[in-house]
Amino acid sequence: MSDGARSERILEEEVAAAWVRDGMTVAFGEPAPMAMIRHIVRRGVRDLTVVAAGLSLDLLIAAGCVRKVVSYYAGGGFGVPVAPSFRRAAEAGKVEIWECEEGILTAALQAGAQGLPFLPWRGGVGTSLPEVNPDLRVIEDPFEGQPLLAVPPIRPDVAIVHAAVSDAYGNVQHHGGPGWLDLFLCRAARKTIVQVEKVVSNEAVRANPWATTLAGADAVVRLPYGAHPFYSRGYYVQDSAFLKRYVDAARAAAQQDEPAALEAFLDTYCHGTTCHGEYLERVGVQTLLALHEY
Repeated sequence: MSDGARSERILEEEVAAAWVRDGMTVAFGEPAPMAMIRHIVRRGVRDLTVVAAGLSLDLLIAAGCVRKVVSYYAGGGFGVPVAPSFRRAAEAGKVEIWECEEGILTAALQAGAQGLPFLPWRGGVGTSLPEVNPDLRVIEDPFEGQPLLAVPPIRPDVAIVHAAVSDAYGNVQHHGGPGWLDLFLCRAARKTIVQVEKVVSNEAVRANPWATTLAGADAVVRLPYGAHPFYSRGYYVQDSAFLKRYVDAARAAAQQDEPAALEAFLDTYCHGTTCHGEYLERVGVQTLLALHEY
């Protein structure tokens, strides 16, 4: 019989990362939980179906972790309309693409969260989306006869998101509200891992309960600067210079068939480190301190 005691959810980074195994469907929030992503790359996980966007998705593809992509946006910002590793893999047929936009993706996640066979969605009707994604079916509204899309469920095995703080029991608070699709991802997923800048007391969480965005996450991993090179609201801004180095290396590999710089990047920041602390040492304390918000 349970004694009613709450269980702490804090895990070491390598233990939480081991939850992700070959062939799983894994969803990543925004800002991307880069420390956990680097662990996945370091462990050589393969054949993932990845629900993600932007350059974090591109890094996973470049590292050979991805079999199928579910993404509403595979660009990278600052002049990168389509991320280079994604483009090359898609054009070569090395990854399967599940075409969607934000509304279709959130409908699929909501269907997964509610255990439904599909949810109707109006966006995409009259476009080529049902042709390029045969999982999307045009149906007739039984009440008014209007065409709708039937969107099947997506239920990730694991969702991994980044947040500001959590207590030891998995009660998570984002700074300034949750990430873009974080709540959809976590509601649909079988398990949720949250990497945080700080672990705080349960009393601190209960002092401001309305700030709690996720309750009872399955695992909490303390990883300061864990979203680097992306931002973490209230802590640091995006490291655009670092991201540009990655994009330049990925473009050289994808467009000029010169993989040396990309391989060196992955070796330096993923394969050549054993933990998040070693990664931060390679980035450098001066770089990290220069990113503080003000």
